[in-house]
Amino acid sequence: MISSVISALLLAAASPAAPTLSAERIKADVKVLSSDGYKGRGPAQSGEAPTLAYLEKRFRDLGLKVERQAVPLVRLTRTDASFRLNGRPLTPGREIAATSGIVGATRLAPTPVVFAGYGIAAQGYDPYAGVDVKGKVVVVLVGDPDGEAGRDLGFGGRALTLAGRTKAAEAWKRGAAAVLTIHEDFAASYPWLQRASSDPAPAYRLDDGKAAPALGIRGSLREDVGRALLKDAGLDLDREKLAARDPAWRAKPLAGVTFAGEVETREDRVVSHNVVAVLPGSEPAAGSILYGAHWDAYGENAFDPPADRIRNGAVDNATGTATLLEVARAFAKGPRPRRSVVFGLWTAEEKGLLGAYHYAAHPVLPLATTAAQFNLDPHVVFPAVRTIELIGGGRTPLEAELTRVAAAQGLKLVPEENSEAGWYFRSDHLPFAEKGVPGVYFRAGRELARGGRAAGEAWRARYNARCYHQTCDAFDPAWDMTGAAQEGSVALALGREIAGSTAWPGWNADVSYAAVRAASAGERR
Repeated sequence: MISSVISALLLAAASPAAPTLSAERIKADVKVLSSDGYKGRGPAQSGEAPTLAYLEKRFRDLGLKVERQAVPLVRLTRTDASFRLNGRPLTPGREIAATSGIVGATRLAPTPVVFAGYGIAAQGYDPYAGVDVKGKVVVVLVGDPDGEAGRDLGFGGRALTLAGRTKAAEAWKRGAAAVLTIHEDFAASYPWLQRASSDPAPAYRLDDGKAAPALGIRGSLREDVGRALLKDAGLDLDREKLAARDPAWRAKPLAGVTFAGEVETREDRVVSHNVVAVLPGSEPAAGSILYGAHWDAYGENAFDPPADRIRNGAVDNATGTATLLEVARAFAKGPRPRRSVVFGLWTAEEKGLLGAYHYAAHPVLPLATTAAQFNLDPHVVFPAVRTIELIGGGRTPLEAELTRVAAAQGLKLVPEENSEAGWYFRSDHLPFAEKGVPGVYFRAGRELARGGRAAGEAWRARYNARCYHQTCDAFDPAWDMTGAAQEGSVALALGREIAGSTAWPGWNADVSYAAVRAASAGERR
């Protein structure tokens, strides 16, 4: 195995091969899906109906069996908000981005503030030990203690862990009255613009018939506001970040600092939809493989400037959706695979991976006999590249197969470059991994065939700073979408191998998903 991987890497040093998928067909679908007539493809908005109709027709034209799966959602819309720090008003959408999980009115009188550092109770850390935060406002940092430490402090180094993504839950568990995060662009992996400009957007959850916990105010503070908050209590943000890397560090009440807020929210119930297509295998009992991408973006919003109120989502994720359609076309036009192939286009990824979670709970074909999954969710549109970037590596032996398959197309597999962003926990492969389905999540890398890594990084940085989730994520006729075609071609090639195989890929033994997969071993043969 080692020698074959080394050979693959040597092969990848050559010029990349032309992708087997069509960049022009991908581009044509992106142009349609991100046009203004689709209204930014917001779930349960006016753009959903034409989006679903287009996707279903594209699948049916390929001769695939198509199902529209209803996804019931609860929508929580903030209708009014005001916040004060030490009596000074904070402007929503500028200095603070926050809402409340309580339906109706939330009233938080001036309340003492506790700074809890990274706010993670794991791996020997517990900043709350001996500190009572019940009924207090808890303020935390973004990320893990070792995210910027340059070494592994128990959380895997720079890569964000799930604990770093879910730290608010720890504060609520300790009785916090509100939870606020100090936003820093590097640790968050996106600029404050992205957080602030989406501040009024509704929150969603799956409508499973259960009442959601009535959690109060939560949100983010602009970095300078967070710095001032600590300074008012005689603390320096940079020094506290360093100190909080020590497991012995404890949360600090901020003497003389109070936070207050009033929020009005309205709850309603809506239904959005997944679109699922199936190519039956020649041996249906042999199981299946799954390709997924999310069709939704941020829709049409009255809170955006009147000149442009549509967040078209051309990159995120019309590009992934179009690439999946092209993969489906290749399967439909090629020889029938042994295993069935499921193509899922999910709703409400931007709202918390909700469509994928719903499908994972209600799959068309059993997940126990789903041999592998592939998630198509690129972050930037690139021309031809020399690398494929693996997100969340070190989890499955499939990574060695991905290395080999990519190299056969002249592409080198490289680890993700912004692991502090926590992408592995932010996209639609996660609900299936949690159900035990092995998979690899990857993207076209930043080393461009012309211009190298510097050009690719400049391209990514420009998009991330200006257009990620913004109205300028719009189609550009000048785009060369070869990178998307390369990414899709690698996913196609590896998927074809697994769809024609009798093998069952798995997880590395130290990955928690391995135990979940093992529990369903009796269903695979």
